[in-house]
Amino acid sequence: MFNDKSILITGGTGSFGRACARHILSHYQPARLIIFSRDELKQHEMQELKEFRAPCMRFFLGDVRDERRLVQAFRDVDTVIHAAALKQVPAAEYNPHEFIKTNINGAMNVVSAALECRVSRVVAVSTDKAVNPVNLYGATKLCSDKVFVASNSYAGRTSTRFAVVRYGNVIGSRGSVIPKLLRQRAHGKLTITDPRMTRFLIDLRAGVEFVLDCVGKMRGGEIFVPKLPSCRIGDLVDAMSAGCTVETIGRRPGEKMHETLIAADDAGNTRELDDRFVIAPTHPHWRYDADAIGGRRCPDGFTYTSDTNPDQLSPERIREICRDVAREMGLDDNF
Repeated sequence: MFNDKSILITGGTGSFGRACARHILSHYQPARLIIFSRDELKQHEMQELKEFRAPCMRFFLGDVRDERRLVQAFRDVDTVIHAAALKQVPAAEYNPHEFIKTNINGAMNVVSAALECRVSRVVAVSTDKAVNPVNLYGATKLCSDKVFVASNSYAGRTSTRFAVVRYGNVIGSRGSVIPKLLRQRAHGKLTITDPRMTRFLIDLRAGVEFVLDCVGKMRGGEIFVPKLPSCRIGDLVDAMSAGCTVETIGRRPGEKMHETLIAADDAGNTRELDDRFVIAPTHPHWRYDADAIGGRRCPDGFTYTSDTNPDQLSPERIREICRDVAREMGLDDNF
């Protein structure tokens, strides 16, 4: 699917972008693999790594807020994976204009540039926080998802198609809960918002593989949701709290008790497959065959939430995950 093709990753110097580039280089022979991001230092650091010195690699400085720069970058590109976004929930509440410019206006710019350059496939990486959002970050990602799904209507007779991949917390990613707790553990005190909270978890490699698989399966307009395990935040703390004091500080503003990847309102358009759910577009003004997705229709009122998810991680598996992350961070994994 990616051999002899040109692939561009927006936000390509982030955790997902690096892992995605690494996977593509390991499993395919692309004609070009373009890293599009606005941080010159991160691009320089990435170029210094031996694993990214392949002849097909290209590094393109730019911001998704700049549509004309995107057009320059998208020329002769076959696939765009849109992972660029501002993501920190508290920062969004204090800087709403900046999040809107990047997450919403940036999404519209990606769509416009892809249509102008006739990119074949565009997949946007989304988040559970876009479902019934309670914070600005989630609201901007909901708007972004709507933009990408609706943009299939604008493609006309061209082959350009857009889809969305939505999943939960990436294990070990920057700013996520496990690295935070592991760093606190080194100082002997863990802070927890609410032990009853539950979260979906996905390994970074699994997230990359799922996104790339969806590039091959998309027809345009779908929201793909992988089946994931969940865990209680209290169980995470229990896995690494030996010898530490634990302080409960309460939920932060804009933070949900439980996560939702599929809301009840989407149940009628959702099909369940062995390893994923697929939400079909509600208003497909383009030619779209929902039955081609396969699988079985979800019942009315179906939801996919972290607290009711039947796949809950065991304490043993949680400890294994925490140890793996600790090793990657160079921290003590003896717990």
